[in-house]
Amino acid sequence: MKTTKLLLLVMTIAVTLFVVMPNLSWAEDGAALYKAKCSACHGADAAGKPAAKIPSLTSDDVKKLSDDDLAKAITGTAKHPGTVKSLAADDAKAIVTYLRTLQK
Repeated sequence: MKTTKLLLLVMTIAVTLFVVMPNLSWAEDGAALYKAKCSACHGADAAGKPAAKIPSLTSDDVKKLSDDDLAKAITGTAKHPGTVKSLAADDAKAIVTYLRTLQK
């Protein structure tokens, strides 16, 4: 009887985790990261600010970059603040994915 209750408890926990875990996001999504880290300079629409020499992230030149190259540009540009340079690789990729939606 104890074994059956224990097995039922373990199965209930396993099913609950199976259902809940895919909905949890440990990393922020690209839109939230872009808004927090990039939009102040590049604008909400990623159009940039030509007068301040802040490039557009929706330009044809940026569209031609591979996702990896764009992620490296995000974290490796000298003009970016430390909070952007220190982004995790997954976060930079999430921003790239979001930028691709703005480029269409």
